[in-house]
Amino acid sequence: MDYSKYGSDENMIVIKTKAEIELMHEAGKVLAACHREIARMIRPGITGLEIDKFVEKFLAEHGATPEQKGYNGYPFATCASLNDVICHGFPSDKPFQDGDIVTIDMVVNLNGWLADSAWSYRVGTVSPEADKLLRVTEESLYRGIEQAVEGNRLGDISHAIQAFAEAEGLSVVRDFVGHGIGQKMHEEPQVPHYGPAGKGPRLKEGMVITIEPMLNIGGYKAKVDADGWTARTVDGSLSAQYEHTIAITAEGPVILTKQ
Repeated sequence: MDYSKYGSDENMIVIKTKAEIELMHEAGKVLAACHREIARMIRPGITGLEIDKFVEKFLAEHGATPEQKGYNGYPFATCASLNDVICHGFPSDKPFQDGDIVTIDMVVNLNGWLADSAWSYRVGTVSPEADKLLRVTEESLYRGIEQAVEGNRLGDISHAIQAFAEAEGLSVVRDFVGHGIGQKMHEEPQVPHYGPAGKGPRLKEGMVITIEPMLNIGGYKAKVDADGWTARTVDGSLSAQYEHTIAITAEGPVILTKQ
């Protein structure tokens, strides 16, 4: 795998101080609290637009703003990716149905520092197949986080996720990856969720990255709708995503968006 395409220029990676990481952690606490409220809201009959409006109000009440709203023209505070949508789905006024799965993704700006987290939710009672997808995708995130330690390489995260996911019979999306984050939503390095161990930039104290595996029941290939944002599986299979913002510290990985 050619890691040069994934931002492997280590000179471009922004190292954060402990104080800066704590500012990001404060943003992450707001984001995690918002996800906890969303978890209570998810049910058949609610819409993505209702959740989106709630998020805007919640963030405003906590002195924060939705960073992705207006980013490259993106019109919403959240992404709401339903069933076969991998990521970047538009919230809509179509009610969620019993058995759906939906990923709510958001980036929170608090005092100029960012946190990013996506979470997949079950709407009512889902199929055993969908339930397994969500369980394995969430576990794959934590398998990746376990490798996010000082001295490891980026590929150690990637490989841990891919090896676990594929052993469970799921595929790993290639077209969308994690990334560095700080005062900008997307910084170096990019963080693929597949590839060989022992490759890529060395993980150093003060790096802050997102790890956000997207797994599919079918093939890993994606296509983008005419809106230029909504990415879905080519074969129409279900897709799920779980994401945390992680700081690399001397004491090990710190989840800044822990719920």
